[in-house]
Amino acid sequence: MFIIIGGDGKEYGPVTVEQIRAWIIAGRANLDTQAKALGTDEWRRVGDFAEFSPAESTPPVLTSVAPAADTTLAHPGMRLLAAFIDGFLEWLCWLPTSTAVMATISGLIGSGQSSPQELIETLTSSLTSSLALSAPYLAGLVLLQATLLTVRGQTVGKMLTRLRIVRARDGAHAGFLHGFFLRGFLPRCLRQVPLIGLIFWLVDNCFIFREDRRCLHDLVAGTKVVKI
Repeated sequence: MFIIIGGDGKEYGPVTVEQIRAWIIAGRANLDTQAKALGTDEWRRVGDFAEFSPAESTPPVLTSVAPAADTTLAHPGMRLLAAFIDGFLEWLCWLPTSTAVMATISGLIGSGQSSPQELIETLTSSLTSSLALSAPYLAGLVLLQATLLTVRGQTVGKMLTRLRIVRARDGAHAGFLHGFFLRGFLPRCLRQVPLIGLIFWLVDNCFIFREDRRCLHDLVAGTKVVKI
């Protein structure tokens, strides 16, 4: 309980702490108003009493702050462009084999003299023999991409689009294990499995629309793709 001196110079009280706080809110008193605790003779400023200090009189305001979005994450469109560039390079490597097989098919269709079984056998033989035409280019591309991923965390496509693969946990260099083997090689092997590979490919691509923009192969490898 307190006694206070009002703006008119008169003493009011005894009054409770809650009443004085209500007067302060209403503008009838302030922290400079003179007051004394009941049973004492010492006049002090209201603000000098612990009951009316800002920490005591103002209830804390609790606010929830949403975590800031990671602005370093690569845009899905840029990731798609990088994948398109890498896919185009792979298509170029397969071009010699495709050209040879198409030439064989054109010849068979033009002759019109082969039975269905002979057509299948000829196409199979042509495809098998033509694989050697693309093998050196494919091997060179795999070696190039593996080296870039190990050293820089980038493929050719990601270099051109200024993107990089890093560890999701700490942003460290992904390296060969996470950047190439777990993120690239294993998922590619899985995609070759009939039906399961197609389902994996669809789910994998849909995961890019997550808030952290990490595809399924990123989650497997513990990586993310960032801008540089």
